[in-house]
Amino acid sequence: MRIAQIAPLHEAVPPKLYGGTERVVSYLTEALVGLGHDVTLFASGDSQTGARLEPAWPHSLRLDPGIGDTFAPHVVLLEKVRRVAHTFDVLHFHLSYLPFPTFSQLNVPFVTTLHGRLDLPELQPVFDIFPQAPVVSISNSQRMPLPGANWLDTVYHGLPETLLTPQVPTEPAYLAFLGRICAEKRVDLAIEIAARAGLPLKIAAKVDRADEAYFAKVIQPLLALPHVEFIGEINDTQKAGFLSGARALLFPIDWSEPFGLVMIEAMACGTPVIAFNRGSVPEVIAHGVTGYIVEDVPGAVDAVTRLDALSRTDIRAAFIRRFTSMTMAQHYMDIYTSLARATGPTTLRQVVAG
Repeated sequence: MRIAQIAPLHEAVPPKLYGGTERVVSYLTEALVGLGHDVTLFASGDSQTGARLEPAWPHSLRLDPGIGDTFAPHVVLLEKVRRVAHTFDVLHFHLSYLPFPTFSQLNVPFVTTLHGRLDLPELQPVFDIFPQAPVVSISNSQRMPLPGANWLDTVYHGLPETLLTPQVPTEPAYLAFLGRICAEKRVDLAIEIAARAGLPLKIAAKVDRADEAYFAKVIQPLLALPHVEFIGEINDTQKAGFLSGARALLFPIDWSEPFGLVMIEAMACGTPVIAFNRGSVPEVIAHGVTGYIVEDVPGAVDAVTRLDALSRTDIRAAFIRRFTSMTMAQHYMDIYTSLARATGPTTLRQVVAG
């Protein structure tokens, strides 16, 4: 099958450090190539892939401080895809609602995976005006604000099976926080949980420009506490050791996170997750098997005392059963096949396909 993957331009695919959506696009693209499909990746020019790369912008926008309008490069991206859309069997967008106006008018199968939050009131009119635009959710929880959207399916994120594997550390001795520092991810609560549990906390996290004021005012003073170690942003080669050395990953989110990639990164390393009962957490974490789902800080502190009851081997096995990139790719292939059959090939696409 000829498949186009269309990624955001904010980060390279895969990103050098943090970047959830672009990271998932990379994992999916490489898995589809591994399945033998003809895949073209539309992304920034500094991306790396086993697919055919069509650079829609010279480099990722995050690395170009001169870019003041990040919308403009995405308009260029959409037009580049439109001009060759007829050469593909399916177009898979990761750009939220941006493809809807143009690609709803074409007789080419397309689908959009919605990666972000959907509880913003301004989104409902968009989905009202494009009620047939086919979309995929990354958790069932994510759908709740837009129940009337044209949901085709839910596909959970996946990682390459060997990307992160359990390391052999000395006895895990700290709690971990991994991801991005912002108000809704509540690293301040992670710091409190670790303190009350009597364990050190290591924080490997990115600080976005938009969150610098919050970081300076709320989080930075807490980093001086004796049980806290701030490592900063880390890459994939560092994650396995960081997560394997932790007694648990803390995920004390204060919002309905659509998925939470760090949870399955921890599971890939055999590391349990202690997560607040928000958003996708009950869909990802099997309570009492891959971690503990709790309601508040006292619940998280109590969960720390029960970590020895969990098997890190079983946690790794649960990851392999549910959250590999190959499982994700095969799920998307079912969606692509259904879309292609429903739309039917245009004459031009039939000629292109020989």
